Amino acid sequence: MREIPGRRRKISLRRAGRSAVQTAALTYATEWRWPVLPGVGLRPGTGRVHECACPDPGCVVPGAHPFDPGLLAATTDARMVRWWWTNRPEAPIVLATGGRAPCAVSLPAVAGARALAAFDRAGVRLGPVVATPSRWTLLVAPYSLEVLGELLHRQDWVPESLRFHGEGGYTVLPPSPTGAGRVRWERAPQLVDPAEAAGAAGAPAAGQDTGAGTEGNEGASAGARPGVDRTRWLTRTGLGRRSGGSEGPSRASGDSGRLPQPWLPDVTTIVDVLVEQAVRAGSPGGGGSRLAY
Repeated sequence: MREIPGRRRKISLRRAGRSAVQTAALTYATEWRWPVLPGVGLRPGTGRVHECACPDPGCVVPGAHPFDPGLLAATTDARMVRWWWTNRPEAPIVLATGGRAPCAVSLPAVAGARALAAFDRAGVRLGPVVATPSRWTLLVAPYSLEVLGELLHRQDWVPESLRFHGEGGYTVLPPSPTGAGRVRWERAPQLVDPAEAAGAAGAPAAGQDTGAGTEGNEGASAGARPGVDRTRWLTRTGLGRRSGGSEGPSRASGDSGRLPQPWLPDVTTIVDVLVEQAVRAGSPGGGGSRLAY
């Protein structure tokens, strides 16, 4: 009997019972080398869908933060990630920001939409943008506290609604369910060659070989994994959008250690517009406030 390409993979994934959240978590960890861990999630069976599962009854980010395990447990190890989401298939995906992982800047959704429109008018290239009904988060190349401090020192005002997620911080990635709603991509990642991703960050791209050992090499050494259904899933969820308009991650044969990586902008290219739009959204009478830096 002639084998239909991709058919066997579809059956194996169905038997494994892998959820969309688990598949996304494995992609982030093993292919993009982003350290992740499961968020606390929402409390089941209470009839109040927005109640966080943490002990704080007034939690302001229900479901969308680490608790047990803590943030230091974030990893790129495929076995650990698979075990976490096999036991909790709908747990939110928390990205530990900073270090070799992306950093992020978040702001209210209205200000975020205005900022993206301003970037588009100016022809500024953006990286991935994560959206919830209340806030938008722009992922950027890793930055240091010193660089961030210099950038903010140049600003007259820094609104408290603008938040920076660097070393020791975190943000939640799609398609996580949270108390604020399902997390989604407003701008899907554009996958580029590792050399181009490294050029944007001014440092080796996540997952690029620097001669130092890294944890969780299972995903990086698994080799090319062609599959019709895998590519279709990446395209549908926006995880496989490549720069230049082609869809799906391309893997060079025999070069599994250099998988395409999401392109990330430098924070210096976007911070001025984000501050401006956050200030406007938080102007007096607009429900926000300003803080002198």
